Amino acid sequence: MAIKLYKPTTPSRRGMTGYTFEEITRDEPEKSLVVPLPEKAGRNVRGKITVRHRGGGHKRLYRIIDFRRDKVGIPARVDSIEYDPNRSARIALLVYADGEKRYILAPMGLAVNDTVMSGPGAEVRVGNALPLENIPLGTMIHNIELYKGRGGQLVRAAGTAAQLLAKEGEYVQVRLPSGEVRMIRKECMATIGQVSNVDHANIKLGKAGRKRWLGFRPTTRGSAMTPRDHPHGGGEGKAPVGMPGPKTPWGKPALGYKTRRNKRTDKYIVRRRGGNRK
Repeated sequence: MAIKLYKPTTPSRRGMTGYTFEEITRDEPEKSLVVPLPEKAGRNVRGKITVRHRGGGHKRLYRIIDFRRDKVGIPARVDSIEYDPNRSARIALLVYADGEKRYILAPMGLAVNDTVMSGPGAEVRVGNALPLENIPLGTMIHNIELYKGRGGQLVRAAGTAAQLLAKEGEYVQVRLPSGEVRMIRKECMATIGQVSNVDHANIKLGKAGRKRWLGFRPTTRGSAMTPRDHPHGGGEGKAPVGMPGPKTPWGKPALGYKTRRNKRTDKYIVRRRGGNRK
């Protein structure tokens, strides 16, 4: 896909870029595969804000995505490539030989009328889903399961891909987009190829309003608050942070602070992201 440049007819248009959508082949989603998506505005079931700066945005319908790829041995034809407002990647509508329709994440290079399949007997080809033990070393993969049958949880964002590095006993080693090398059980499923919409990271929104359409609300700087509201607040004029490193509103370090607290799965991480050994 390509990036569309806008003429600088207004200050907000200057520098703004967008998608050409040349890979999209269908405008409306499959009605049997969409469900309502209530607006939560960053609140949990008790109404408490757990994610700040969310709310508003355009109404959306949720497309039901098949992350499990559990129709084993049944070929499917790619009927269309579609836009999904709920994620950065494009999605592909599959029509299986038995008539069932499902959405999957569209990998780069997948086209309408291509045939895809899942299962141990599938070919190592873009769009096919196989157990990790059946995928050759060095292959680029995405939509990777952490637990067999749960569905893909890793490498699902636009333009991302992981690489299969090694196979050792019951586990394989996979290098994730962050640089982390992790051991995953060999029977877990993964899809061949790189996630579509590679140019997503190069899009410039151009104006604040376009960010609001996506459901993001404004963020107030900590330095503009009072000391009781933020560690950076207070002082006469423009004051520096005045402490060792920037802090969150709750006094925790904001940069480089390790938040991982899962010792049970530490043993599966061979190399931490950033290149540091355990």
